[in-house]
Amino acid sequence: MIRVLHVLGTTNLGGAESRIMELYRAMDRSAVQFDFLVHTDKEGQYDAEIKQLGGRIYNVPRFRIVNLAVYKKALKDFFGAHNDYAAVHGHMTSTASIYLPIAKKAGIPVTIAHARSAGVDKGIKGFATKMLRLRLKKRADYCFTCSAEAGRAVFGKEWVDKGNVWTIPNAIDAARFVYDETVRKQVREELGLSNRFVIGHVGRFSFMKNHAYLIEIFAQLCKMCDDAALVLIGRGNLEKEMRNKVKSLGLADKVLFLGNRLDVERYYQAFDYFVFPSIFEGLPGSVVEAQATGLMCLVSDNVTKEVALTERVIYKSIEEPASSWASEIMRNIKKALVREDMSAVIRENHFDVRQQAAEMERFYESGSNPPGTVTR
Repeated sequence: MIRVLHVLGTTNLGGAESRIMELYRAMDRSAVQFDFLVHTDKEGQYDAEIKQLGGRIYNVPRFRIVNLAVYKKALKDFFGAHNDYAAVHGHMTSTASIYLPIAKKAGIPVTIAHARSAGVDKGIKGFATKMLRLRLKKRADYCFTCSAEAGRAVFGKEWVDKGNVWTIPNAIDAARFVYDETVRKQVREELGLSNRFVIGHVGRFSFMKNHAYLIEIFAQLCKMCDDAALVLIGRGNLEKEMRNKVKSLGLADKVLFLGNRLDVERYYQAFDYFVFPSIFEGLPGSVVEAQATGLMCLVSDNVTKEVALTERVIYKSIEEPASSWASEIMRNIKKALVREDMSAVIRENHFDVRQQAAEMERFYESGSNPPGTVTR
């Protein structure tokens, strides 16, 4: 058995974390076992499951620019003591140009930088991330991405054009998200939404997810649809601000903040429409999950077209007024209420994690010939 180290910010519920956990569950763990290096000392929501699956969790300090020397020392100490990994798979690209060379120098044969976002946060943090990524493409043995846009954003167009970046689909466990009418009724009763038209969103409360605009869309929808409700799943630093916005618009009795949910597949069943007006993304797994449950999806045109695996995805500009998005939802309301099993389509497009697990297992064991496709 070999071990692979995944490097993340935390082991909390999130896009990258959820995709890795889906992969971890599907892997032959007698052949490949995962460990995790995280940039926090706080317990994560996936910690218990990771340990139950046989994984180990290690901690290093969060990088804050001013603690560069401390950060490097922590990494050198860690990889000096843990240099028997077959590969280090870095999903935290903001500092991968620091930790991957240290891992390589310690004797780890394969290092991977995995781009999962096509943008950065506003301000100094975003600028620092861009600077730290400048040399990343030459500091990793392999450059992976979840979409062409994310690959170009993190590694640069020239590196992509040279065929040096591999697209690995943000795969999901498609069987987990198959539409189930019984579950739908149960969840809607639990939430008190049995007779409501439910708009759903799954995502961290952060700048990129654009919750403020989503709430404005919903406010406009309420003028057109009296029984509309909005369900928001996720946590984040902007949650309090969004709760206040909902109250200020007089929508508190129509919007449910459900926090993070390990059983998120149950809640997709309860939605009638999935709305996703992000400012930027890599390739959002939540939109893949929503399609797997047969949901109509109204998505920002800033999001890569690679995520549209079915005809139930419609793109719209976030530069348009919120009322235009609400009108688009109303135009498709009849179609939205007819659900179909889309899991076969997910598999046909190579977004099923069981397919990907076999390919990644082979790659981790051989250290060569990455799965997926060369990014174009």
